[in-house]
Amino acid sequence: MAGARTPYLLGHTEIAALFGVKRQTSQLWRTDGTLPEPDLLASGNPYWLLSTVLRLDGHSGRAAASDRLRAYRESQSGGYEVDDKSHLPTILGIKEVAEVCHVDVQTISRWRNRKTIAEPDLLLSGSPLWLLETVLNDAVRRGRDVNADDVDRVRAGDRAPQRPRGRKTAPSSSPPNKPLPLSQTFQPGEEAEAARFVSQVLAEGLSVVIRPKR
Repeated sequence: MAGARTPYLLGHTEIAALFGVKRQTSQLWRTDGTLPEPDLLASGNPYWLLSTVLRLDGHSGRAAASDRLRAYRESQSGGYEVDDKSHLPTILGIKEVAEVCHVDVQTISRWRNRKTIAEPDLLLSGSPLWLLETVLNDAVRRGRDVNADDVDRVRAGDRAPQRPRGRKTAPSSSPPNKPLPLSQTFQPGEEAEAARFVSQVLAEGLSVVIRPKR
């Protein structure tokens, strides 16, 4: 991990560990409103300030035991308290880092594997997070371009929406295929009828094949 100081943040894995429950329980708390709206979204993943999460302590049998709280704090080296999300520094997930660096997410993953990008400042719920300044300083050091418009956008808090959770909505079924019109045979002198038939078929988005009768 990078050595920069970072605020105490938790994803679902860290919340579950703090309260001694399963990760699915933390996700359920998010669904039923026990957990408020996330204090941070990065690459579509939700994160909460420690101060936000600790508001659940002592309610409805939930308990953040002192030893688990101490273990969490020790796991976040250089962490510090933030009581209001408006005081959060700009923190990026891998998707936002890709946008700032004007590359795709796969490129960021390759850079991480090759250790040609700064180590994440945080690793929460299995996802890497960087301070914006870490990313910008690393780009300068390596001579990489950054997308100024995207830097301004992420500074302003414009982020990708949260990834959908739960059951996927079944795609709407396509309407049944309409039967094709029957072939028609026209005699000399029935040019008007033939033209009407062709026009109707073409109006339905179909093609017409005309074969002379032998």
